[in-house]
Amino acid sequence: MNTSEALESLRSKALADPALRNALLATREHPDALAEFCRISTEAGLPIYEMDIIEYGEYAYAAMKRSTNGGGENSPLLDGEDDAYEMFLFELEQQNKQDIAD
Repeated sequence: MNTSEALESLRSKALADPALRNALLATREHPDALAEFCRISTEAGLPIYEMDIIEYGEYAYAAMKRSTNGGGENSPLLDGEDDAYEMFLFELEQQNKQDIAD
């Protein structure tokens, strides 16, 4: 299973399980947030390593950059788009807000 598939599976599990979702969101407060995120992911049956997430974010960012404006140096700045960890947590936060609204 590649990193994209693992993150998608983890996302599905976290969206269905509020306890897992909140545990993942709480990793932001941990002194080593990314390592804690990976530990929880591994405990959930989806082994993801820190470098996997970093590399995935950079790869996705590079693909977006290549697809905009011909991929040249004039491509718009996609601030934060290379942080797969934060983007993942943002989606979980949005689900928490939706749960509260419902």
